[in-house]
Amino acid sequence: MNKISLVAKREFLTRVQKKTFLLTTIGVPVLIFAFYAAIIFFTVKSSDNFKIAVSDNANVFNGEIDSKKGSDVIFEFVKDDTTVLKTKLEQKEYDAYLYVPAGYSITSKTIDSLHFRSAKTVGIMTREKIENRISKTLEEKRLMAMNISKTQLDSIQNQKESIIFSSSSGKTENQTKVGLSYGVGFVSGFMIYIILFIYGTMVMRGVVEEKVSRIAEVIISSVKPFQLMMGKIIGIGAVGLLQFIIWGVLIFAIQLLIPVLFPQLFEQMQTQPVQPGMMAAAETAKQSGALSGIMAGLNEINFPLIIGCFIFYFLGGYFMYASLFAAVGSAANEDMQDAQSLLLPIMMPIIFAIVIMMQAVNNPNGSLAVFGSLFPLTSPIVMMARVAHGIPDGVTVFQLILSMVFLILGFFGTTWLAAKIYRTGILMYGKKVTWKELWKWAVKKN
Repeated sequence: MNKISLVAKREFLTRVQKKTFLLTTIGVPVLIFAFYAAIIFFTVKSSDNFKIAVSDNANVFNGEIDSKKGSDVIFEFVKDDTTVLKTKLEQKEYDAYLYVPAGYSITSKTIDSLHFRSAKTVGIMTREKIENRISKTLEEKRLMAMNISKTQLDSIQNQKESIIFSSSSGKTENQTKVGLSYGVGFVSGFMIYIILFIYGTMVMRGVVEEKVSRIAEVIISSVKPFQLMMGKIIGIGAVGLLQFIIWGVLIFAIQLLIPVLFPQLFEQMQTQPVQPGMMAAAETAKQSGALSGIMAGLNEINFPLIIGCFIFYFLGGYFMYASLFAAVGSAANEDMQDAQSLLLPIMMPIIFAIVIMMQAVNNPNGSLAVFGSLFPLTSPIVMMARVAHGIPDGVTVFQLILSMVFLILGFFGTTWLAAKIYRTGILMYGKKVTWKELWKWAVKKN
C-alpha cells in the first residue's frame, strides 16, 4: 500500500506542479464563460433589422401587423404598387415587400394572393418570424370578422388550463423543480462523461509514455505492476478531483460576478431562449416571479444527495474505466495508432451511456433508464440523470444501492482483468497486439 501511495503522490505532484495545470484549471472556466458571453453578445448585436414594406390595398391588416417589442422584423405600411415596390427593393430601401391586392378577402382559405418578395434569401428563423406574425394577425382578423370582439378574443387566448401534476401518494410536482432537475441531471451526467474521456485518456497516455521511454522497466524492478497501475490511476484521479473542485468554485464565483460587472450582458443572457427541457421551468418562473420560482424549485432539489452521488460515481466510473485505459496503454507500442485501434470497445459503453442519459433526464423511470443506471459500464452517467429528480421520484433507494454495489463489483472485476493485461503488456515491445491476445493475457493463470 505504501508503494501505491508513493506512485500516486509522484503522479499527482508531477501534474499539479506544471504551469499547464494552473492555466487549464483557471483558464477553462473563464474561457467557457467568455466564449458563451461573446456568442450571446454578438448574436444580439449583429442581428440586423429586416424591413418589410406592406402595401395593403384590401385594408386587411388595418395598418397593423402583430408586433413584438424588440423584434428585428419591422413592417412598414405604404401605398405603392408592385412596380414602385420592386424599384424600392432594388434600391435597398426595404429588404422585402408584401403586396395585398384589392380583391383579397379576409375569409379566403388560401393566401396565394398575398405576394411576398425579397431582395435576398430569407433565413429560416426570419422566415418563421414573418409567417407567424402574419398568420397570427390574419387569424385574429378572421375571428373578428365572425363577430368575435377583440376583448373576447384576448379573453380566449389568455385562458390557460392549470393542470396540477402529482404522484399517486398525492405529492404535488413543481414544474420549476422538474425543469431544474432536468438541467442538473444533464449537466452532472455530461460532466462525468467528459471526465471518463479526458482522464481515462490521460492515464493511457501516461502508461504509453513510460513504456516507450523504458522508465517502466526501472520502476517495475522495485514496484509490482499492479501497484504501479493503481498508483498511477489514483494519482491522476486526485488531480481530476482537485481540478473539478477548483472549477466548481470558480464557476460559482463567476456566476455571482457576471450580473455585477456586466449588467447589460446579464440581461441579454436572461432573454435568450432556453433548452426545450427547461421550458416548463422558465414558464412557471415567469408567471410566479423568476427569482421566487427558481428559488422554490432549487429548495426542492436534494443537492446533498446529488453531490454525494456525483463524487461516488465520479470515483467509481473513473477507477473502472481508468484501469481499462491503462490496460490498453500497456499493450501499445511507440505508435499511438495501436492504442487508438484498441479503444473502440471501451468507448462504446461511454457513448451508449450518454445516449441513454438523454432519455433518462426526460423519463427517469423508463426501462432503458433503469437498465442504464444499474449496468456498471453506463451507471456513472445515467444514474446522475435519475438522481437529480430525487428519491423516490427519480430513483428508488433499492435501485440506487443496487447500482452502487454493481459499480463496486464492476470496478473490482475490470481492475483484476486490467491488472493481468498490464502485467504482461507493460514489458512487451515490438508486437502489435489485438483484443484476442489481450483476452488471452487476462484469462491465463500464470
